[in-house]
Amino acid sequence: MSAVLATLGQLGGEGLAALAIGLAALGFIALERVVPFEPGQRLLRRGFFDDLVLYTFAQSYVVGLPIAALIAALDRWTHASSHGLVAHLSAWHQLALFVVTHDLYIDAFHRAQHRFPLLWRLHEAHHSSRTLDWLAGSRSHALEIVVNQTVEFLTMVLAGARPEVVLMKGVVDAVWGMFIHANVDVRLGALGLVINGPEQHRWHHAREHRGDGVNFGTKLAIWDHFFGTAHRTSDKPPGYGLDEAYPEGFFRQSLHAFRRRDPRPSRTDVTCRRRCRRP
Repeated sequence: MSAVLATLGQLGGEGLAALAIGLAALGFIALERVVPFEPGQRLLRRGFFDDLVLYTFAQSYVVGLPIAALIAALDRWTHASSHGLVAHLSAWHQLALFVVTHDLYIDAFHRAQHRFPLLWRLHEAHHSSRTLDWLAGSRSHALEIVVNQTVEFLTMVLAGARPEVVLMKGVVDAVWGMFIHANVDVRLGALGLVINGPEQHRWHHAREHRGDGVNFGTKLAIWDHFFGTAHRTSDKPPGYGLDEAYPEGFFRQSLHAFRRRDPRPSRTDVTCRRRCRRP
């Protein structure tokens, strides 16, 4: 045990964060085999390589570089972090604060992405997977990642959050993203009124649209109950993904967001409007 603890101590904060995310991924893979929401779903399904290697590892690394550089430059320019706006809070209180406030931002931006065709172009890749599992949540357009992670981590850095809190928040984001997309039959019961789980988020990805869209929340379900877009049922969605044809492969999907706009309403625009007009 002492050898294990010594090894963990040598990993440092970033190493421990990566280890936690990796162990969580293995845990969800195991749970998907034991208590699947959709029995018979394969681990190595279509798009697995793109989602794991290109979206999760390659894209995350590449877009992380300009995000980190921009945040550092803005902090040097404003010196905002030196004021220590949240420095008086404990690490756990800081984590709770940023989890809740960022989740509210994500909910608002998420609704805007479903409502406005231009923003939908950056979000439709995330909805293109016809198979939901622990890895499906990693499929997001690079520009969507740049916007959301810049807002998320810039806020934390400028507010003077502790470095370990930034890492902890990253772990929470990654693990929760795997959880809500996982092919795991988890029923949260009354707890589902507060937090999101796979049973709620699967209806957000359902091809059978209900009204203007449902279950927009990521970690917290309270926003959907407040805005009247919560949908809870024991039924299973008939299928997932987009109604219209969508290219396969990381590079084609990344470029698809910049396609020429047809002067006539496209099926993508129609899908966007049907899914998510103002609630």
